[in-house]
This record gives sequence, structure tokens and C-alpha cells, in this order.
Amino acid sequence: MLAAGARVSHHLRECDSQFGFGLTSGLTSFPVVLFPPIWSRNPTSNFPSISRRSQPRGVSFFCSIIPSTSPGEIPVISDSFGSREDDREVSVAGGIVALGKFDALHVGHRELAIQASTVGSPFLLSFVGIAEVLGWEPRAPIVAQCDRKRVLSSWAPYCRNSAPSEYQIQFSSVRYLTPREFVEKLSKELGVRGVVAGESYRFGYKAAGDAAELVKLCEEYGLGAYIIKSVMDRNQKVVDSTNSMERGQVSSTRVRYALSIGDMKYVSELLGRRHRLILMAKGLEGLSNSNSNSRVSAPKSCLLNLAPKEGLYNKCFVCTSDDDLIPCRVVIDSTHVHIEMDDIGTRHPVGTQNYLSVEFDHEGA
Repeated sequence: MLAAGARVSHHLRECDSQFGFGLTSGLTSFPVVLFPPIWSRNPTSNFPSISRRSQPRGVSFFCSIIPSTSPGEIPVISDSFGSREDDREVSVAGGIVALGKFDALHVGHRELAIQASTVGSPFLLSFVGIAEVLGWEPRAPIVAQCDRKRVLSSWAPYCRNSAPSEYQIQFSSVRYLTPREFVEKLSKELGVRGVVAGESYRFGYKAAGDAAELVKLCEEYGLGAYIIKSVMDRNQKVVDSTNSMERGQVSSTRVRYALSIGDMKYVSELLGRRHRLILMAKGLEGLSNSNSNSRVSAPKSCLLNLAPKEGLYNKCFVCTSDDDLIPCRVVIDSTHVHIEMDDIGTRHPVGTQNYLSVEFDHEGA
């Protein structure tokens, strides 16, 4: 599990164009030109015509876009494809893929999944191994790998009762594809029916393709294309970021910032849920399956995702193996996470599970 956690713990940050790809999820705001969905005017597509009444609130359809004037970057695709969902093979053939960087699984990412679900089976398509290829230093993920399926399952009510699946591709095998090669792979090798991306999405070698080109290429290859507007951060807090695409949209950078200042209400607003911290049960001190000790400590080496800043968090919950919630207080110091549970009774916070999960409510440090 540690190996898997380390593999996904690298920060997917903006890269210099010399690396030949883009990693932004496309949630920057700029003027757009509205048209009907692309498949309603594409005779080669098998997509049905979608009416405006069927759109979820806050999502818009676009098929032609005024491109951003700022350079950006984005993913690409290649000869080697892989997948991960409980270590089972996942096929995206016939599905609708949302394109982006899905570190935080925040409300902007959820909007991409919502749009995908309006026309087919929704998938999140992302890339792994980027940090290893580019020599980045490891960073803890915002969502633990073992917790991603739970988060995606919670999106099902928004996505027509269809939880999105994840499909991951090794970055090393797709790094140098052109925008056309990217779309050709989507169509011919993956067999997808359509794509969803943010309005500032860039892709291909040296981030050569923008959202407008994505729409054009998808039309050539008979794929549906949805470009959605940004989900903006209502707080509009100033975030120290080197990302040239930062325009106040909800982003993983903003989630990391909110965690770094311990503002858990802000974190919840960005994520659309409470932040859940996952600890490996094996390293817990003061807890065993045979007792109901209400105090638990764990070294930070047990953490599988990003914790809030050091401090006291009074309103938290330990999540038991049967989805029960035990009120608790959490203290995070420089080396440990300390958890004091209330009214634990006979409920065991771990049970047969390998992890201890703690959720932070709207009260910050």
C-alpha cells in the first residue's frame, strides 16, 4: 500500500513547455462562443441530440471557443494504456472521458464528471508516473489512493446514479504525442464516444492544442466534445501560485493552500465534502482490536494523504469500518497526529480494516 501511495503522491504541477505536454484541468475563465453540442451537427457521430433542459445546473455546452491568450499545458495519450479500479481492468470503450488532472477530486472535477454522465458512462482519464519522468519531488496526494473510489461513489447522485470510474495512462508512453495523435488514440485505440474538458484545457506536445482544436479534431474523428466553463472559487482568496492559468478557479492548488492554513470550511467548499485523512492502522499507537482505547497517536509516516497544518481541530470524526462516525478532536504536531475520541463504547474505529479515517468538519485550527 505504501508503494501505491508513493506512486500517486507526486504533485502534478504546471510544467515548462519544453516537456511537451499540458497538465491543467482547464478551469480558467475567458469569453466563449456558444453553439449546440457538437454531435447534433456531426453526421458521423452516434450521439443523441441533447436539449438545454437536460443540462445540469452550472454546466454549459460549447463547441467553439475563443482560445486563451496565455500558454498552458495538458495531457496526451500513447501506445501503452493502463487502468486502476480495485486492480481490475477497466475499459473506456464506448464511454465519455473527462480529461484533466484529478489530484483533489474537487467540485470542478465533479462538474466534468457530471457533464460526461449526461451522455454516457463517465470516466476520469489521467496520467501516472509524471513525477518520476520529470524528476519532481514527491508530495502527498490530497485524496489517498485507497479512498478515491469512495469519493467517486459519492458523486453518483450528481451523475445520474452512475459513479465515474478512473482510467490511468503511463505518462512516459504518451509524452510526445501531437494533439492529432492524442485524439486519434482516444478514438481508435481507446474507443471512447466523447470527451469532456475545461475551457482552458491544453494538450499535446509542447501544449500545442487548445480546447478549440480539441473540438475540431473530435469532430474529424466522430467523437462528441464538451467544453465546460470554469467553476470559480467564490472566496477568491489570493493563492501564492506559479501557475500561469490561475484565474480564481477552483483548483488543487487552492485546496492545498486551504489545508496549509488549516481553514477546513474553505477546504470543504472546494472539495464539496469534508476532507478525509487516511492513516495506516499498522502504525497506530494506543489502539488494538481488543480494546476501546479512546486515545490514538500515529507518526506522520502513517499518513497516506495530505494533512492540514499543525494545530488543534475540535470538530472531527473518526469513520468506523461500518461507516459510523465517532466524534473526536485531532491535534497535529510536527511529528504525530493525535486523536481523542468521544463515547467510543464498543465501536471500534478500525475493525478489520487496514486504515483509520478521520474527517474534518468546518472548524479550522
